Amino acid sequence: MSRLRTLVGKELLDLRRNRAALVPVVLVMILSIAVGFGVAVAAPALSGHPLSEDSGLVRISEKAAPPDAALSADARAQLFLFQQFLLLFVITPITGAMSLAAHAIVGEKQARTLEPLLATPITTIELLVAKILGALLPTFGISLAGFALYFAGIAAFGQPGVVSAMATARTALLVLGVGPAAALVSLQAAVVISSRVNDARTAQQFAILIIVPLTGVFVAQFNGTFWLTATTLSLTALALFGVWVLLVLFSAALFERESILTRWR
Repeated sequence: MSRLRTLVGKELLDLRRNRAALVPVVLVMILSIAVGFGVAVAAPALSGHPLSEDSGLVRISEKAAPPDAALSADARAQLFLFQQFLLLFVITPITGAMSLAAHAIVGEKQARTLEPLLATPITTIELLVAKILGALLPTFGISLAGFALYFAGIAAFGQPGVVSAMATARTALLVLGVGPAAALVSLQAAVVISSRVNDARTAQQFAILIIVPLTGVFVAQFNGTFWLTATTLSLTALALFGVWVLLVLFSAALFERESILTRWR
């Protein structure tokens, strides 16, 4: 654990020297929050047409809160929309950290720092996990800050009862369970691909594919096709963490520590 902490500290120190790499993450988070409030709060206020006038939205919103709940029709529709935009807090850490993770091994190769790093007593798994955590922790921290700002905005501008209805196990599982687990799987894929190629963009393009099913879920929930329950989310998070563990082991076997330097030009 001490070696892992040292490696993660090295990654964070490198990132601290290049803070501009986190600017796109902050911008994406701000944009995600702005879009959510624009759709759920600003658009109805500016148009003069409350959300409850949309019968389709009211019908779909019953998935987020039963009709007999202590919420008005407008509040239920707003709750449904705010729940949908929570998925952006799952996607943001992935997209934000992807360039960092994809550049992890390739960057070490190009800077000629990989050889002395591999000469140390660290194991391959320690190296790969440190690369993942070094990319994930800063972006996930930004995501949590955005999540807190999101809730503060709902408390300030949302309909009565919406913020308390949002504070559920489903919300926690989505942001604190599925989000980090999906990011770990995607970033681990980026790192292992990064160790096999000479171009960070190639690793990034392959690993970003996990965004496709997440986008599909986002669209399906908006259409009311299905609703992710707390049970479904907990099973999804466990499955993703299991996939990540398997992917770490696969990555270590595929890494070929002894020959990776001699193969690279």
